[in-house]
Amino acid sequence: MQVRWIPLWKKAPFIRLLIPLVTGIIIQWYLSPGLQIIVLTCTSFFIAWICYQYLPLPFKFKTQPLQGLLIQLILVALGMLFTYQKDARHRNDWIGKFCHDTDYIIVSIIEPPTKKNKSFKVEADVDAIIHNGSGIVVTGRLLLYFKLDSYSAGIHYGDRILIHKKLESIKNMGNPGGFNYQQYCAFRQIYHTIYLKTNEWTNLAGKKIHYVPAFLFEARKKILSLLQRNMTSDDQLSIAEALLIGYTEDLDRDLIKAYSNTGVVHIIAISGMHLGLIYMILLWIFKKIPYLSKVRILKITFLLSGLWLFAFLTGGCPSILRSAVMFSCIIIGENFSKRSSIYNSLAASAFILLCYNPYYLWDVGFQLSYVSLFGIVIFQKYIYHTIYVKNKWINKLWDLSAVSIAAQVLTFPICLYYFHQFPLFFLFTNLITVPLSTLILFVEIVFISLGWIPFAALYLGKLTWLLILIMNKIILFFNYLPYSVWENISISEISTILLYMVVLCIGYSLMYKNKLSFKLSLIIAGIFTIGIIHTKWTLAHQKKIIVYNVAKHQAIDFIEGNRYAFIGDSIIEQEGMQQFNLKPARTAFQVSKPLTSLYSMNYFYFFEDRKILIVDSNTNFQPAKNKMNI
Repeated sequence: MQVRWIPLWKKAPFIRLLIPLVTGIIIQWYLSPGLQIIVLTCTSFFIAWICYQYLPLPFKFKTQPLQGLLIQLILVALGMLFTYQKDARHRNDWIGKFCHDTDYIIVSIIEPPTKKNKSFKVEADVDAIIHNGSGIVVTGRLLLYFKLDSYSAGIHYGDRILIHKKLESIKNMGNPGGFNYQQYCAFRQIYHTIYLKTNEWTNLAGKKIHYVPAFLFEARKKILSLLQRNMTSDDQLSIAEALLIGYTEDLDRDLIKAYSNTGVVHIIAISGMHLGLIYMILLWIFKKIPYLSKVRILKITFLLSGLWLFAFLTGGCPSILRSAVMFSCIIIGENFSKRSSIYNSLAASAFILLCYNPYYLWDVGFQLSYVSLFGIVIFQKYIYHTIYVKNKWINKLWDLSAVSIAAQVLTFPICLYYFHQFPLFFLFTNLITVPLSTLILFVEIVFISLGWIPFAALYLGKLTWLLILIMNKIILFFNYLPYSVWENISISEISTILLYMVVLCIGYSLMYKNKLSFKLSLIIAGIFTIGIIHTKWTLAHQKKIIVYNVAKHQAIDFIEGNRYAFIGDSIIEQEGMQQFNLKPARTAFQVSKPLTSLYSMNYFYFFEDRKILIVDSNTNFQPAKNKMNI
């Protein structure tokens, strides 16, 4: 008997709902139609769908795809509506529409402050403004920086503060290829910032505390305190904090780079892997509880409570929320005998999250989380079955390798686009560190559970420290190997899309022996190659002068082809500042070699056919007999 092939969109109907929703979100962000157009569009499609239901049955049978099209269009309109409503700037009481330079602002601190080099950083919700002596209730969120002193050290979650200073719009540095911080904050609905000195703010009486966030912040504080008391304050402690609850403020920048270069940064970024382990632990614990394990409602409540408590305890980042929603769908489905496709569970979780916050669509963690999981679901089984391994333990290693390769297949184009590098030893590092990090996480959970026993806390803390030390040594070993990472890759959005099309077409042709798909992959690969060649040719003939925006420092690059000459403060060339200020532009313009043809004399620089004068200090110029063209 021949088995009837069922299309993916039949087995996973949420995919058919997710695609139009995403389309509506993208339309709203890039085209920004007004509320009247959105409501009119949504109403028109909904009325058309209602009218369709009253048409004669024979006509409906013949035009059945029309009903599906109307539902898709309604979802597109809803995606536009959700995106519009989530934008704080469209609210009538948004602070940006009311606040003047002379107004007082009343805000509530919504998180514990984070200590920076010269300030305390914190997010705050605006409660009201005082304009001409009268209070006006407004909404909005601000990014506050307090001058580092003993007075600002007393700021806590829930404090209400009176501010008398002008709002500053969040802006980008403006350097080529730099991180779009303004857009990043806009997706989080933060459009203004203020730097506050001691005399520009005062603490008001009373607090604005919500009990759930207060409980979570206090729990995080106690966990961090327990780790810090029983572990040496070094890189191992910072990794333990990040691995367990996603606290990344103490992480060393060079160590983060090493994890990124070796392809295992997902270990210290709280993700679905962590929530999956928590789910396994909760399931095991519940099975050991007599009688209760047979009560379905208690089981669902226990598992969901544990998962969501951990999700919020780690900060509720999009990747962990995705996993929490997906595991919730799986738990509810399994306990009510409604097993569904993993594709449907993934699409359903994405649909729910994007309805809640459409701007998750642009979150890098959200994108990588779904892309990697789809890669594992699509390709892991095929990759695993390409090689038969007889030995039991080697077979398990190959199974884990297949998971890593499958995840990398769909994540590498987006990694090239965002991070401009590719870890060449990712397979070896994942084979070692994923099982090791799993063991460390289990030990940390036991450590936190028995932390009230001094003897157990001391030795479990030492064990955790030792295991993380071993993992860090392994990561640094691979990081320092020659050719461990392929760096300075720059591809455009269009090139990224073309690369995904090539990968998917090749994957489909290999899995289903489809010749048409393989031919299509060759055509798209040809277009991709032509685009890369054109970009390379353009960059090979470039001539640029870049004056970087770096506070209190001079930084200028003279660029010709793939060569550059740097003029400015030597401190900017140090690894940390160069990584943030100079490297994005040099990667975007693909420059890597020194430029030796730049001629300089005193304050003058001769570049191509230009004579450039740099004046950055008080200078006494003598009158010249002949006018100089500068």
